[in-house]
Amino acid sequence: MRKNIVAGNWKMNTKIEDGIALAAGVEKWVTDHPSSTGVIIAPPFTHLSEIKKVLKNVALSSQNCASEVSGAFTGEVSVDMLVSVKVQYVIIGHSERRAIYGETDAIIAKKVKLALQAGLIPIFCCGEVLSEREGNIHFDIVRRQVEAALFSLTETEFSKIIIAYEPVWAIGTGVNASPSQAQEMHKFIRSIIHSKYGETAASDLTILYGGSCKPSNAKELFANPDVDGGLIGGAALKVEDFTGIISAF
Repeated sequence: MRKNIVAGNWKMNTKIEDGIALAAGVEKWVTDHPSSTGVIIAPPFTHLSEIKKVLKNVALSSQNCASEVSGAFTGEVSVDMLVSVKVQYVIIGHSERRAIYGETDAIIAKKVKLALQAGLIPIFCCGEVLSEREGNIHFDIVRRQVEAALFSLTETEFSKIIIAYEPVWAIGTGVNASPSQAQEMHKFIRSIIHSKYGETAASDLTILYGGSCKPSNAKELFANPDVDGGLIGGAALKVEDFTGIISAF
């Protein structure tokens, strides 16, 4: 069954003591306001083990994982390492990983497979940059990203996937995709999945919106039938902002 989820991607922010306090604040709010909405936080790698200790009703995600199992890959963190500190989710294919670190569709597909094999739940990111939207190829870009990373999965494997749509032109720019633009792309993504995996898989799929979501626009975004929550960046760094978004459900 499809689930509403709000996930906070902290990116490269917070020192460990600040991160623990932020996580504890979110955990307290979620505990005090029980609901069916799933809440996930994705702190930096250095925080994961300590932050897991303060979480009970909030799930823990990594922001990334290595594309290899183990070995001479200095600076990388494997899926087995994440599992060993009780991480449950992993963000894969974020636009910043694609743009800044050159992650290709092939690398991202490898990471998805490794994550699933390790028992992690991938939060797979896809989305177009401004020039691609202005060139009216945004649907083609998202289709390519989804097909390349996910269409080699079995139906059982795919049933564990969460997709996050990121209009890259609306991340950290102050420019928002309108609720209708978000709905349009989410509906399109669901149609791609329907064509490959069928009605049940498409209906059960959770698709998050990841473009400058904040308390002031979350309710309108989440009211769309194909928007099942958000992958939150900047607004996840303050307890009141992040929980304000959660409460939009």
